[in-house]
Amino acid sequence: MGKLIIFSAPSGSGKSTIVNYLLSQNINLQFSISATSRFPRGEEKHGVEYYFHTPGDFRNKIANLEFLEFEEVYKDKFYGTLKSEVERILNNGGNVIFDVDVVGGCNIKKYYGDKALSIFIQPPSIEELRRRLEKRGTDLPDVIDARVAKAEQEMTYAPRFDVLIRNDNLEDAKAEVLKIVTEFLDK
Repeated sequence: MGKLIIFSAPSGSGKSTIVNYLLSQNINLQFSISATSRFPRGEEKHGVEYYFHTPGDFRNKIANLEFLEFEEVYKDKFYGTLKSEVERILNNGGNVIFDVDVVGGCNIKKYYGDKALSIFIQPPSIEELRRRLEKRGTDLPDVIDARVAKAEQEMTYAPRFDVLIRNDNLEDAKAEVLKIVTEFLDK
């Protein structure tokens, strides 16, 4: 059976950039596409970055126990990992890589134990995190304020992860993560 690599971090920490970097390496990682009830941002496509569902559809999937983990991150904004997505990857001989919120990351780690490695990507500071979110240009100021407030709370979860990576230099963070993940997969 394959292994699982879990990445969690506040929005704007560089988590998705690091996950995409790992996926470009030849280390047999397959991305677990999360489900969400939010609208697509920018060029996001259903079944590529996320499985997009209405809040009602998402609640039905919760009631049918179709999620490994889920969280209502903001009102009517659900995120979750479909059991079928993880099973699909593992049954095809792949290792699963997750890009999930901190609560989801903790829940997946608890479910899979030693078969999973959980990694928390920490931004250099809350001020830098705000700057990165503003630079993206995808969210309105009130949404950025909510994300920054959420990030401060999410940072308290860092000690619950197996590995903490401080992303103050993206190239260094990518190299460090590649080394850690490769060693875990080779065990």
